[in-house]
Amino acid sequence: MNQKRVENVLRRLEARGLSQIMISDPYSIFYLTGRYIDPGERFFALYLSSDGNHRLFINNLFTVPEDLGVMKIRFSDSQDAAALFCGYVDHDAVLGVDKNLPARFLLRMMELNAAKDYVNASDCVDLVRSCKDEQERERMREASRLNDLAMGRFLDLVKPGVTEEEAALQMGPIYRSLGAEGYSFEPLVAFGRNAADGHHAPDGTPLREGDCVLFDVGCRKDGYCSDMTRTFFFRRASERSRQVYEIVRKANEAAEEAVRPGVRFCDIDKAARGVIERAGFGPNFTHRLGHSIGLEVHEPGDVSGSHSDPVQPGMTFSIEPGVYLEGEVGVRIEDLVLVTETGCEILNRFPKTLKMIG
Repeated sequence: MNQKRVENVLRRLEARGLSQIMISDPYSIFYLTGRYIDPGERFFALYLSSDGNHRLFINNLFTVPEDLGVMKIRFSDSQDAAALFCGYVDHDAVLGVDKNLPARFLLRMMELNAAKDYVNASDCVDLVRSCKDEQERERMREASRLNDLAMGRFLDLVKPGVTEEEAALQMGPIYRSLGAEGYSFEPLVAFGRNAADGHHAPDGTPLREGDCVLFDVGCRKDGYCSDMTRTFFFRRASERSRQVYEIVRKANEAAEEAVRPGVRFCDIDKAARGVIERAGFGPNFTHRLGHSIGLEVHEPGDVSGSHSDPVQPGMTFSIEPGVYLEGEVGVRIEDLVLVTETGCEILNRFPKTLKMIG
């Protein structure tokens, strides 16, 4: 296990007045152990205790040949894994549990009186994960560098009559040719009025002259995710589309200029939202400004009006304002930023100036 990360989790656990935690999120377990397993419907948990008696509970189906620095407790499909887990818990203490712990396991543990009480303690891991160490920062930079390169190649997919689906299907091979491991999420490709749907899934819509072309795409490299959105126009753009584009670009840049340690997430959201509201398009910015990202493309913590915590060095999140005019056009511009000691590093370098393609 990564002892430094485990110690950071235990310190946060102690600050919450807790002495034990059950972690069931596979990405959090990977973060702490270096081993990723998708357990499907099976029980899978990392138990951390202030006394150092940590345990990894893992089904016999999964091969873990290496020494992970933690004792492994094996079980078969025919065993009651939750009951097995209960044999290692301090029954007289409160147990911190994962926010994603399936009810079928939690209810069984409660039935067996595994602990004095149960509380959601995911933040003890989430807050540690949110501040990337130097190795993680380098991996985030590399994933975004590959995403920038891929975006340049995606422009070659934009041809008269090509459909959204056809363009999206060609993106995976491009990512792999650049050395990425694959998508961090399925690509969002939207032409014309479809771009006014913030999460439009690619369909058979063909490209036509004057359409906006929205690519919301990301890849995974060395386990870490990238995410970027750019909006282009095919051959020409109406004056109204140009106006909307420039407003969104200014909102993106205003928010990025606001990012520095100590600034609240809600104030970063406000910096972008204010630009759009002053231009008269406030009701057309229909989502939060951004989301945290790392091992997962959407991690706990967001850039929204309801999140009043201050940002800290090492945090990475998206800045993605958008304006969506139903039946007409949609524009979103998204970068990832890494909070530094004095400001932020913008991880995406693909140009944001208005571009005609085709």
